[in-house]
Amino acid sequence: MSSEFIWPIRVYYEDTDAGGVVYYANYLKFFERARSEWLNHLGIDQPKLLAEDIVFVVKNANVDFASPAKLNDELEVVSRITEMRGVSLVFQQQLFRRGDRQKLLCEGIIKVACLQLKTFTPCRIPAVVREEFQRVC
Repeated sequence: MSSEFIWPIRVYYEDTDAGGVVYYANYLKFFERARSEWLNHLGIDQPKLLAEDIVFVVKNANVDFASPAKLNDELEVVSRITEMRGVSLVFQQQLFRRGDRQKLLCEGIIKVACLQLKTFTPCRIPAVVREEFQRVC
């Protein structure tokens, strides 16, 4: 799987700490937004999935902080699926300043599991989601 999805982000004051540097936990928010926007881009309706008792949850997140992003930086999150199994997806997500892929700011390896919402038990990734990701990857 090699296709990527790119989502632009601008760093706002609310994203930073007292020094104007992105607060570490907000990188996970940036990655989450990019994954959600990828689903939207593919036409996958998350509220419809919720109504069908399907939810995606982060099972594991490994984040490596390489260089700080700062107030008003224009960034891009580059997302790739590196593994797709019956009930889980693994995303590699990298954050760069827009137009500069030579200097990695942050990288996350995020494992997402598909669950039944009512019971929080694992279930197979819906065919529509699997097919869309297979189509673009």
